[in-house]
Amino acid sequence: MKAIVFDRFGGTEVLHEAETGIPEPGPGQVRVRIKAVGVNPVEGKIRSGSMAAIFPVPLPATPGSEIAGVVDALGEGVDQVKVGDEVLGWSDTGAYAEYALTTPAAIAPKPAGLDWTHAVALPVASDAADRVLDLLDVKAGETLLIHGAAGALGTIAVQLATARGARVIGTAGPGNQEYLTSLGATATTYGEGLVERVRALAPDGVDAVLDAAGKGALEDSITLRDGTDRIVTTADFRAGELGVVFAEGPQRKSATRLAELARQAATGRLVTTVGATYPLGEAAEAQRASDAGHGRGKLVLTVA
Repeated sequence: MKAIVFDRFGGTEVLHEAETGIPEPGPGQVRVRIKAVGVNPVEGKIRSGSMAAIFPVPLPATPGSEIAGVVDALGEGVDQVKVGDEVLGWSDTGAYAEYALTTPAAIAPKPAGLDWTHAVALPVASDAADRVLDLLDVKAGETLLIHGAAGALGTIAVQLATARGARVIGTAGPGNQEYLTSLGATATTYGEGLVERVRALAPDGVDAVLDAAGKGALEDSITLRDGTDRIVTTADFRAGELGVVFAEGPQRKSATRLAELARQAATGRLVTTVGATYPLGEAAEAQRASDAGHGRGKLVLTVA
């Protein structure tokens, strides 16, 4: 099968296409013929070697974990799904490939009304959004500030937070202001003057902050919160120096929750946004866009 691998740590130039054996599912495993793969910022950090202390990766390695595709083969003892089922979820064997292995507990049915690229925008972002909103203990009536609110995680977090009854103030570039408003957020731009703009929008202050951008907004967030309490970042590695929580906990990978959100996405109750798609062979270009902070929605690899 075709797969994208890297044999050493470095920039996107270390990614290359290779022919590898099709994996065989062991007991309790499921093989998926991949249709779409989610590209996530953490994959660039793992590829670069900057996260080797947190995520040790034996080389050569295939990046990625977020998949959508068709169940292709079952391991011994698997009866929760059947060959031909369309699913979305997570793989532990690398996702930038034509096939991947997973387990029934890590995949959910893909509704017929949800296409492959929008389906694969859900697993990682929805899991992270739920996890961080719980960590911040966001409640109805509170005001949540989200940095990077137009990205893949931010898009889902805005909607899940408003579904809890919270008011969301979201920061993004000028071109994404209307987009954030359409998701239910109060939009503002990032950069110089952010503290003053947010205070004007929330005179009583913000109750919690999610930084999904990692672009230097933590100091302003600490000013707005008058301390580091109830601030979480998923993207800024200076968190420890500043006394802020870095959300690096394990993914929950709840197939039940993912199935519920997939149904909402299929009916339009939950918006998933695909920023750009790339064929599998252009994975390096997709990661370059991700490393640069591409802006709106999810980057997706498609597998023919």
